[in-house]
Amino acid sequence: MGVPMLPPIAKVVPKPMSVHGDTRVDDYFWLRDRNDPDTIAYLKAENQHTAEKLRHTEPLQKQLYDEMLGRIQQTDAEVPLKREDYYYYARTEEGKQYQIFCRRHGSEDGPEEILLDGNVMGEGKEYFRVGSFAVSPNHKLLAYSVDFTGDETYTIRVKNLETGELLPDEIPNTYYTLEWANDNATFFYTVLDAALRPYQVWRHHLGAGENILVYHETDERFTVEINRTRSEAFVLICSDSPVTSEVRALDANDANGEFIPILPRVQDIEYEVTHHSDSSGPGTRPAGSWFIRTNDGAKTFRVVTAPVANPSKENWKEVLSAREGVTIESITAFREYMVTEERNKGLVEVRVRHLPTGAEHMIAFPEPAYSLEIGPMAEFDTKILRYRYTSLVTPMSVFDYDMETRAAELKKQQAVLGGYDPSQYQSERVYVTAASQPKADGAPGAPVQVPVSIVYKKGFVRNGQAPLLLYGYGSYGISIDATFAPERLSLLDRGWAFAIAHIRGGSDVGRLWQDDGKMLQKRHTFTDFIACAEYLIANKYTSPKRLAINGRSAGGLLMGAVINLRPDLFGAVVAGVPFVDSLNTALDSTLPLTIGEYEEFGNPADPKFYHYMKSYAPYENVEAKEYPAMLITAGLNDPRVSYWEPAKWTAKLRRMKTDDNILLLKTNMGSGHFGASGRYEHLKETALEYAFLLDLMKETA
Repeated sequence: MGVPMLPPIAKVVPKPMSVHGDTRVDDYFWLRDRNDPDTIAYLKAENQHTAEKLRHTEPLQKQLYDEMLGRIQQTDAEVPLKREDYYYYARTEEGKQYQIFCRRHGSEDGPEEILLDGNVMGEGKEYFRVGSFAVSPNHKLLAYSVDFTGDETYTIRVKNLETGELLPDEIPNTYYTLEWANDNATFFYTVLDAALRPYQVWRHHLGAGENILVYHETDERFTVEINRTRSEAFVLICSDSPVTSEVRALDANDANGEFIPILPRVQDIEYEVTHHSDSSGPGTRPAGSWFIRTNDGAKTFRVVTAPVANPSKENWKEVLSAREGVTIESITAFREYMVTEERNKGLVEVRVRHLPTGAEHMIAFPEPAYSLEIGPMAEFDTKILRYRYTSLVTPMSVFDYDMETRAAELKKQQAVLGGYDPSQYQSERVYVTAASQPKADGAPGAPVQVPVSIVYKKGFVRNGQAPLLLYGYGSYGISIDATFAPERLSLLDRGWAFAIAHIRGGSDVGRLWQDDGKMLQKRHTFTDFIACAEYLIANKYTSPKRLAINGRSAGGLLMGAVINLRPDLFGAVVAGVPFVDSLNTALDSTLPLTIGEYEEFGNPADPKFYHYMKSYAPYENVEAKEYPAMLITAGLNDPRVSYWEPAKWTAKLRRMKTDDNILLLKTNMGSGHFGASGRYEHLKETALEYAFLLDLMKETA
């Protein structure tokens, strides 16, 4: 089959729009109309084209899928999460797509009780995902939510765990977070506005005919979520924009009470709270202190305490000060301990403070690059800190750390079947010099050192002949730390290297790293990635024709920007649900996420932001030149990056590019931003992407 017919340029062309003196016409605007039969026909034609072009790789796809599946312990269970006398966990069974949610009473060896079976609930559905999962304080009721389309709009249901009965309570159009009050009859949840922004918090009494609005976030930059303190004393409403936050607290014993702000909202001031008290649990009157992590007076954050009765600034007491080069990323309070996650030189460190004595120690981690995450935990009166640790060569490992004895117990390590031996693989961390934009006075910006994490199988030869997959993201302050992926072994065992570029725009090197890759510094994200690619080529890890790159969502924005800037550096691109029509999206405030992203990318109503965003927006900057081979994916129901962004980008690339390199668009017609929901279908998607890359690199060998 040849190239699919290009969508007609002039089918539905909006009136020319003048923005800051720049006249704009979007040739492929009509693809935004999913109700137009021609739109669906075009997406299906692209899918057929992709299938035909990759048909010869189907045996390789099957081989890769079998390899990946063969490394997974298909029947498996999580480490149980202790909450009072119950142990909650999820498990999987061989041949079944979805998790089964369970608990045991009394001990980890008690009789199993199945709470939800995702395989029963998702049977016959093209897509299925559980969102909220909240058990009532008395463990008798389960409030949960489900999504059957991938648009991340969830419906809440309630199950009586004593009888197995599904209660008549049903609430549509909700988002992820949900928390119970201590009366075991009331919970709070968030709903979505027309732009799919979680903007309201509602109170639901079981069996009540009418729900009650308790908070409405009117500022469209902000989203809301519900949390509950580990002490069980408070339910929290957290209202956040990219640079400002506000927290409201409700006594969890007073289900009909009012949520009161802990600290007033101040533009550009962020804070989060954790509650500490000498007494805790349902029925306990709230007292004690707030531990507050804030950037008020500290760009990289500090920790203060304040009494619950009056947490205003005049009552603050600093307990952990800000330090240059170290960002405090989270804070957790237990009865006797305070735990902070801190990012230092690109790596997470954990500080443990014994509150009665003030004694502190750090938890050490052995590898040059790794990922660490505190939790999950439900207990407040405990000396055990649970964390999850992984690296490029170490499978995900769950540890219980005794904060008193400082001993770590490995509770479970992800099983990798097929004889995986981590000693046969090598990881390293290198630093790449990248330039910064000139300062406002024209002086050159200071160069920075961008970390790159690399892994390969021992025996890898740096002669410029090996294929390498370079991954990047670089937005929203999201850190892409070094993690293990068993499917990646299918590349490493074939002589590939894999690398992560920890570029500005993420928080990989701390908060200031994020700030230096957003707004009018956004181009640093792209130039950092290019500098990393140049380093890997110059140091003979790979060569341009053997260098493949991958990014999803805002990482897809990265992919589109760097191939416009330096298409000669890359041999292949996999762009997942890419945010490539970024300027047009920013100009349409009715779309999901747009207004909230003004503090990440800038508001194009301001001419300086408009022209800066236009200078790098991938769709705007497609030119008549050669581009690498590309596989682009989309989700028809995606609420984060609308399907038309990758579709329009593909259409424009088809019309403009001057090379014969393969260009493929694959739209999942029944899912959203995260692709297939079933674990086996997800593996098939990965196998297809790997087959695309392996087939290309075979031709360039």
